[in-house]
Amino acid sequence: MDVPADASTPPKPLTHRRVLRIAGPIVLSNATVPLLGIVDVGVVGQMGEAAPIGAVGIGAIILTSVFWVFGFLRMGTVGLVGQAEGAGDMAEVSAILTRALMIALAGGLLLIALYPVIVWAAFSWDPTSDEVEALARQYLFIRIWTAPFAISVYALTGWLIAQERTGAVFWIQLLMNGLNISLNFLFVLGFGWGVSGVALSTALAEVVGAGLGLWYCRNAFARPDWRDWSRVFDRARMLKMALLNVDIFIRSALLMAIFTSFTFLGAQFGDVTLAANEVLIQFMYLTAHAMDGFAFAAETLIARAYGRHDPGRVRRSAILTSIWGLGTCLALAVLFLVLGPMFIDILAKDAEVQAAGRVYLPWMVAAPIAGCAAWMLDGIFIGAARGRDMRNMMILSAIIYLLAVLVLVPSFENHGVWMALLISFAARGVTLGTRYPELERQAA
Repeated sequence: MDVPADASTPPKPLTHRRVLRIAGPIVLSNATVPLLGIVDVGVVGQMGEAAPIGAVGIGAIILTSVFWVFGFLRMGTVGLVGQAEGAGDMAEVSAILTRALMIALAGGLLLIALYPVIVWAAFSWDPTSDEVEALARQYLFIRIWTAPFAISVYALTGWLIAQERTGAVFWIQLLMNGLNISLNFLFVLGFGWGVSGVALSTALAEVVGAGLGLWYCRNAFARPDWRDWSRVFDRARMLKMALLNVDIFIRSALLMAIFTSFTFLGAQFGDVTLAANEVLIQFMYLTAHAMDGFAFAAETLIARAYGRHDPGRVRRSAILTSIWGLGTCLALAVLFLVLGPMFIDILAKDAEVQAAGRVYLPWMVAAPIAGCAAWMLDGIFIGAARGRDMRNMMILSAIIYLLAVLVLVPSFENHGVWMALLISFAARGVTLGTRYPELERQAA
């Protein structure tokens, strides 16, 4: 871990070993996240029907979209805490956590109050069958009650990542996902609760995960600064956090709108296509979670370099983490090409879903390569707290995605849906890449 910027001793060197020490626990813990999605799909897939698979996919993507709108708490917290530590302002490090948790609590309660609106908005233009919609509503009603806990986990893990305490994040994710998976088998296969059992498993795991996160962050509460209300509510610091979070909020909302629309666009081609897309999107989650380790390493190292006003360390941090990110994406593309058909057969028992999954598998093979630059540059810009650039480039990428949908989907149907998604990945990488030189200059 770097020492404060005003200390006489130099910071620790930036090496591949340090990148792996930060990324390793995240990659390991995130390996359980797509496993969770696989189990979610797999346990309901044993029912031998397409509708439950589609319902879990629709319900999960709706709540993931809504909750991840508050993902700015993780991303913004990493950048601000890392820069505060790099500058040696440890009092601010504790105060940032208090601000983030207050936002998480307020946001979670707001979502519970807005639940009827969320459901109406989600299904008012929903093209899925009545059976899928009814099951998805059961899922949503159970999970919405743990919104404050789910959002708090973003703030807590962001605070830990900024301090390179990714080992603690590993144990939080391992407990949450391990508990979720275990309860899935108990509630769904054991008790026969179906889609409701999947939702209840996730809800209970989120509560337990938030509790463990608070315990790991207890050193922040050992300092009086976490309740130094004059600092916590300092106008300038709150404005800086608010502006960053609003920019990341807009970026995250647009990104999740793309993923949500991907699900609904595929649904118009029938329950079988919806189920096949849901099976394949598990591969996408595997890629994203594998990349998170190196993106998080970029966030942490670049935030500290920014706190020190050291452009050279910014560049080296970006290069080292991106080398590992690119290697990971290439390896996953090969894995999907070779083992993809086997994974599809494991996740879905319905023969039609298996056949459809094979038809669209090549798009999933190409996805890690198309998205590599976007995933790594996200981490780099988060660490630098360059929320405005992330917002603006996401707006541009969303427009490109919309145009791709309008042009490609009418002609190529579900293939067009996949093409538009991959085009949006490439657009994010290219547009953020054009802003990187300015990021490096501003570090000084």
